[in-house]
Amino acid sequence: MTFVHVAFLGGVAAIVVPIVLHLMMRQQPKHLEFPALRFIKLRESANRRQVRLRHWLLLAMRVAIIGLLALALARPSILASGMLGNQEAPLAASLVFDTNPRLQYRQQNKTRLEVAQETAGWLLPQFPAESDVAVIDSRSASAAFAVDLSAARQRIERLNAASATQSLAAAIESGLKLVQESEKPRKELYVFTDLAKVAWSSDAMRDLSRQLKALSGVGVYVIDVGAKDPTDFGLDKLHLSGDVLSSGSPLRMTADLVHVGAGDERGVELYVLDHETRKPDLRAQQQFTVRPGESQRADFALRGLGPGIHQGYLKIVGEDALPCDDTQWFTVEVRPSWRVLIAAPEDAKRKAADYVFFLSLALLNGAFERDVISTEELAGKSLDGYAAVCILDPRPLAPTVWQKLHSFVATGGGLGVFLGRNATPIQSFNEPLAQELLPAKLVRQWRGEVNLAPENFEHPALAKFRTLEVAWELLPVLRHWQLGTLAQGATVVAAFSNRQPALVERPVGKGRVMLMTTPISDGLNRPDYWNLLPTGEDKAAFVTLVNEIVFYLVGSGQQRLNYTAGETAIVHLEPGQQAPICSLTTPRGDTLRIPVDEKQNAIVVTSTDVPGNYRIQAGGGEQAIDGGFSVNLPADVSQLERASAADLQAVFGDTEFRLAHNRDEIDRSVSAGRVGQELFPYLIVLLVLILACEQVLSNRFYQDHDTAVLRSAAARLAQKAVSARQEGPDVAVKSR
Repeated sequence: MTFVHVAFLGGVAAIVVPIVLHLMMRQQPKHLEFPALRFIKLRESANRRQVRLRHWLLLAMRVAIIGLLALALARPSILASGMLGNQEAPLAASLVFDTNPRLQYRQQNKTRLEVAQETAGWLLPQFPAESDVAVIDSRSASAAFAVDLSAARQRIERLNAASATQSLAAAIESGLKLVQESEKPRKELYVFTDLAKVAWSSDAMRDLSRQLKALSGVGVYVIDVGAKDPTDFGLDKLHLSGDVLSSGSPLRMTADLVHVGAGDERGVELYVLDHETRKPDLRAQQQFTVRPGESQRADFALRGLGPGIHQGYLKIVGEDALPCDDTQWFTVEVRPSWRVLIAAPEDAKRKAADYVFFLSLALLNGAFERDVISTEELAGKSLDGYAAVCILDPRPLAPTVWQKLHSFVATGGGLGVFLGRNATPIQSFNEPLAQELLPAKLVRQWRGEVNLAPENFEHPALAKFRTLEVAWELLPVLRHWQLGTLAQGATVVAAFSNRQPALVERPVGKGRVMLMTTPISDGLNRPDYWNLLPTGEDKAAFVTLVNEIVFYLVGSGQQRLNYTAGETAIVHLEPGQQAPICSLTTPRGDTLRIPVDEKQNAIVVTSTDVPGNYRIQAGGGEQAIDGGFSVNLPADVSQLERASAADLQAVFGDTEFRLAHNRDEIDRSVSAGRVGQELFPYLIVLLVLILACEQVLSNRFYQDHDTAVLRSAAARLAQKAVSARQEGPDVAVKSR
């Protein structure tokens, strides 16, 4: 227990005053000269004990009044665990700010970050002199004490809601580590947050929760600067049909219109920037009615895009409190159709065209130019100009063919091998020349009904299935090849329901090899078909799968043109494009000079904090560099749902923390945290109760008695005693 004003404890000595006054003002008994007061004398001893008890009780109350008054003025308090030192001792404090773009939410003409800055500016002068203060934001999560409070104030004023941020948990961990290493006796951590549930989820705070379990000696204060009932429309992550398209292929884009708050109507517009003037051109618009707790999907298609780079954006019509999530930017590159060579075995019973029938149908989208040959012709076929080669149900190939395919892949080509019944004997596919390309040796044929069962859709060949619901069990696979140990660098892209590999990738040089362990050329007219992938009920899934595999083989997924803020953007140049320096124009209109990475023959941009469209230019003529990329905010910007008390408790566990929503609550929380739980209000209430009891008791004890009534009562008792004596012994005894 501690006291704010220890000197007032000296007032306890004043309790001697009521004791002295009590002894001096004791009431003396009055002697009544009546001959027969035996009944009064009988009660005198009992009354004397009762009066003595009242005297001591009244004395105790008066002593308690003075003692409690002195104790209350001294303001005693009980310190909470982890709070050290007195209120005026210097401290080590970390001020942690959540600078996620969500903090740009505006209410009462102030953003949430501006509210946090004003609150922190008010809080700084409350710190005792010689305190060490660190200002940490979630952008970099770097922690260091400021030189003085003035430097800390300048750091707070320069904060901005950054596009690229670390997790709030990482910033808090840095703040905790810094104050725990300080030599100051008292340590405090202040977290300024909008209490967004996405930032305080158990997944986001898992590492911090483990660190908090070992926390001791640090006062933790969570300062809520968020909007109590946020209302916002936003566009979720933008999905494109591809970053690189072939001429003639439509650009499809989808984005969910998400909403927090009451339902309303909103429109979404599609703009494409003019390549020369950079002025936006409205291409399409959609109108939506969004109910509370629901979202609507905006789906657009752009056709007729010419070769080159195309940039634009989707935008919500109208304004709201959080404008930063109203726009999604995009960049795509349109190239001439990719040339793909398809090879299949051929004999008297079945022509190569029979094998490629389903693959050719799947690729009828204008993105590819297809040439079909037999596998026997591969040895004499030039592969120059082809972006990919697909071999369907191959028979054993000659060593020179394996060498030719290896050279093609190593220089950047894509090779797809779809194994089937013709892959016998398997020893020919397990020889060294073949194994320089194939991702694993063949073991045996697996018989039994299974189906494709992809679990991870991060691979570009499966990315489109993230938003699709496919009943793979409607496309059964009856046979497939079982593989041995995968070669170094090879990975399973998709597996069957029996956990055996279905689609495997192996990088070779600058290119890649995709191996499928079951064919895509069997029709229902074959009594020994291996699967129903091209002929099953969900043919759309087969078409999508084959297209995405071939798109990946030709390299359309290699060039990435759309990034999330904070990621490093890498724009690859064509083999003939060379320049030492390129000009980068940012969304803000700034022009930067960026050197070309000669090893990658690419432009590497690390400063991608600002969302929008970036343009890259260099040189002139046919080999001129004219490209770009786009940057968007992370998807969690639009997630404004607030964390509940249970969410915070799940993060902090048994660690004590204090939550404050305004300056008054901060003042009370900090006071209680530094000084402890003050007993002043409780002592005052107790003092008032004792004063009331003392007043009632003293009034009853010292009230004025009517002496005439007392005299008449004594006379009646005396008369009664005389009468009893005159009536005789028996009556006297009875009276007695």
